Amino acid sequence: MTNVPPTPSGLRGAVDLSSLVDRAQRPPQPGGAAAGGPGSGVAAGAPGSETGADLTVPSLVLDVTDQTFQDVLQLSMIVPVIVDIWAEWCGPCKQLSPILEQLTAEYDGRVLLAKVDADTNPQLVQAFQAQSIPTVAALIGGRPLGLFVGALPEAQVRDVYEQVLAAAAENGVSGRVTVDGAAPADAVEQGEPEPEPLPPHHQAAYDAIEQGDYATAIQEYKTAIAQDPHDQMAVAGLAQVSLLDRLNGRTADDIRAAAAAGPSDVQAQLAVADLDISGGHVDDAFGRLLDLVPTVFGDEREALRVRLVEYFELIGTEDPRVVAARRRLASALY
Repeated sequence: MTNVPPTPSGLRGAVDLSSLVDRAQRPPQPGGAAAGGPGSGVAAGAPGSETGADLTVPSLVLDVTDQTFQDVLQLSMIVPVIVDIWAEWCGPCKQLSPILEQLTAEYDGRVLLAKVDADTNPQLVQAFQAQSIPTVAALIGGRPLGLFVGALPEAQVRDVYEQVLAAAAENGVSGRVTVDGAAPADAVEQGEPEPEPLPPHHQAAYDAIEQGDYATAIQEYKTAIAQDPHDQMAVAGLAQVSLLDRLNGRTADDIRAAAAAGPSDVQAQLAVADLDISGGHVDDAFGRLLDLVPTVFGDEREALRVRLVEYFELIGTEDPRVVAARRRLASALY
């Protein structure tokens, strides 16, 4: 798993979104809006406008679902759209998302950011082949482009934005949108609070993750927990980076093939559950391991219990899926 940003010439639409693109490219209905019709919140520009300079949107950062993604495809005919596939329980997502939002604001309508919650939009997760999160892609003229996986530092993300804009210009997508009722840029900047710095061990772990040094990140989170056992951010961060470490260097095809060949192989099922969790398929991961718990004993049962507890911390103990899975686990164990 690498986090190397692509070069503009290397961007390729490797994701099959043909059915969504076909819908987006259908002729608009008479009187319809430019981006999805009534309720989309997007206002069409003047007839014949090629740049999209008069197009208004409710925000430069859009929360997108399986049902509203057609609107984003339409907008990508005017400006490139960065797609951020994230989840509430994902630590690196919380580090990356503010960077994406900040850069999108800086480009002042030349690019949009579409945020996709992996937990509630399985069709888009599958369409973008998001095997782990955060997954970041782009849409240019309705065509998907894979960008990177995992959290990157701001400088590298900025390079990716420049590459996307260059690729968009080569494909004639170089318009601009405006935010409906937006305040002047200087007023917005003055009102933005300074982000709070991360605690030292959290920052060290984040820096290590950026370098792909998961072992160091694991140790930093463990140190943070040793200093404060109630540091839930460190607990969740440890679970997330441990997941990344276990998946590092392995391919989804190999993991799924091993799991299919050994349905009772605990290690194979643990690995594919990791893959499910990383792609946002929480119920699949829980069900897979919970089905195995009553069938094994000793060290194998303990390995399943420990991994499930780790997932519970990763996703959040108040999540209803966790509550239900924890109850089922307790019933199977006792």
